[in-house]
Amino acid sequence: MTDGPDAALLARPRDRPTRRPETRALPGSTFAPFAYRTYRLLWIAALASNLGGLIQNVGAGWLMTSLTDSPVMVAMVQGSVTLPLAVLSLLGGVFADNFERRNVMMAAQAFMLTVSGLLAALSWGGMLGPWGLLAFTFAIGCGGAIHLPSWQASVPDLVPREHLPQAVMLNGMGFNLMRSAGPALGGVIVALFGAPAAFVLNTITYLPVIAVLHGWRPERAPDPLPREPIGSALRAGMRYASLSADHLRIMFRAAVFGMSAVSVLAIMPLVARESLGGTAVTFGALLASFGLGAVCAALVMRRLRDALATETIVRMAFVTMAVGLVALGKAGAVWQAGLAACACGMAWQSSMALFNVSIQLATPRWVLGRIMSLLQVFTFTGMTLGSYVWGRLASETGISTALDISAGLCLVGAVLGLVLYLPAESNHDLAPHGHFTPPRPTLDITMNSGPIKVSVEYLIPEDRTEAFLEAMQRRRVIRLRDGAHSWSLYRDLTAPALWHETYRVPTWAAYLRHMARRTAADHANYRDLLELHTGETPPQARRWIERPAEPTVRPPRI
Repeated sequence: MTDGPDAALLARPRDRPTRRPETRALPGSTFAPFAYRTYRLLWIAALASNLGGLIQNVGAGWLMTSLTDSPVMVAMVQGSVTLPLAVLSLLGGVFADNFERRNVMMAAQAFMLTVSGLLAALSWGGMLGPWGLLAFTFAIGCGGAIHLPSWQASVPDLVPREHLPQAVMLNGMGFNLMRSAGPALGGVIVALFGAPAAFVLNTITYLPVIAVLHGWRPERAPDPLPREPIGSALRAGMRYASLSADHLRIMFRAAVFGMSAVSVLAIMPLVARESLGGTAVTFGALLASFGLGAVCAALVMRRLRDALATETIVRMAFVTMAVGLVALGKAGAVWQAGLAACACGMAWQSSMALFNVSIQLATPRWVLGRIMSLLQVFTFTGMTLGSYVWGRLASETGISTALDISAGLCLVGAVLGLVLYLPAESNHDLAPHGHFTPPRPTLDITMNSGPIKVSVEYLIPEDRTEAFLEAMQRRRVIRLRDGAHSWSLYRDLTAPALWHETYRVPTWAAYLRHMARRTAADHANYRDLLELHTGETPPQARRWIERPAEPTVRPPRI
C-alpha cells in the first residue's frame, strides 16, 4: 500500500534516546536505569526539587492551620496542589508532544522558582492570608502541571523499553525517598524557623533541575511538517484515549483511587494536630512514614510484577489503602498512626506507579505526552474532589468517620477491578513503522490545502469476507485514532469482491501527520489485509482534494 510517507522522515522530532549505558545495566535490576547518564542526572536533580516541594507542602499545610480553623480550608491546601494538575495537565501534554521537552521543563521550573520566591517574600512579611496561600500554592501547581507530562514522556527516550518499568518505579521511589525525609525536615524547619523558611528552601531547590536541564543537549531530527495546532493536538489526544478501552479503564481506576486515597494526605494535618495533639514535627513524622512505605513498595515491586498480574497488585493496593485509612482514623498514638501511614504509602506507590507503567507501555511516542497528561487529569480530578469531600466530611462528621468512608470507596475501587480490569503488559511494538515514501502531488497544493479524501481499493473473495470485516474493524480504530474522520467501508453492488475504504483528513499536513503515526504494531493489521487481498498488485490508495463545483474562471455573460 502506498498511502503514506516515510514515518521516520515525518514524525515529530524527539529527543533521541541517550541509551548507551556508562555502566553495566542488569536487565532485571531495580536500579538498571541508573546506568544511563542523562536519566541518572535528572533523577538526582529531581530529588532536590522534590525535597523542596515536600517541605513547602508541610509549611503551607501547617501555616493554614494557624491562619484558619476551618478543616475545609486545611484540606484545600492539598486540593490547590492537585487542581492545576487536573485542569492544565492536558495542555502540558500538548506542549510535551509539540515542543522540545527540555525547553518546556526549563520554562516550567523557572516559573515555579519565581512564584515560590514571591510566596516566601510575602509570607516572611506577614502579608499572606488563607486565600493568598491557596492562590500561590495553586500557581506552583500550574508549573508542575506543565512540567510533569514532559518529564514522564521523556523517560522512554532516556532508557530502553525493557528498563521502563524500573525507571517509572525509581521516579516514584525518588519522590517517596524525599517524602520519608522531607516532611520530617519540613516539620523541624517550620517548628524552629516558621513556614516562610520552608518556602525559601523550596525556592532554592529548583536550581539543580534547571542546571541539569540547561546542560542537557538532546539531539533532534529535522521535521518537515508544521507544528500541530494546539486545538487539533488536544482533540487528537482525547480522540486517541476515547478509542482505547484499555486506556479508559486505567484512567477511570486511577480517578477512583485518587479520590478515595487522597484522604490520607488531605486529612493528615488534622490527624496530627487534633487526633494526636501533636505539632508540625508530628505531621512531618506521619508524612515520613507514608514516604517510607512508598519506598518499600518500590523496592519490592519488581518481584511483585514477576509473580502477580498488574490487576492483582492494584486490587491489593486498594484493599491495603482501605485498611490503612481505617487504622489511621482509629490511631491513638503517634506510632500507631505512623504504621497506618506506612501502609497507605505502600498502597499509594504501588497503584500510582502501575497506572503510569500501564499507560507508558501501551502508548506510542507521538501521543505519549497527551495520554500521560490525561491520566493526570483523571487522577488529580479525583484527588481534588476528594480533598474537598473528605475535608467537608471531617468538618461535619469527624476525622475518623471521613477516613472510614474513604476506605469504603477504596474497597469499591478494588471490586471495580472485576469489570474495569487493567490490561496485561503488552509486547506490541509501538515504534514508528517508517516504510512509506511521501507521495508527490502534481497539483500545486500547500500543507494547509484540504480537505483531503483517501480511498483504498481491496479485492476480497467471498470466503474471506468475514476475516476481512474483522480486520477492517481494527483498521477503522487505527485510522480514527491517528487523526482521520468520516471513515467508511463500501462494497461494489455489481462486483461484490471489490471493497473501498475511505476516510478524510482536514489538510494535506494532517494527512502526512496521520501516516507518520503508524506503528509497527499497526502494520501487522495491514499485513493481515494483504493476505486477504487477491489483486495482482497491493491495495492502491488514491488521494483526493475537495474542490467547489464551480469553474475557477466564470464564462462571460451573453
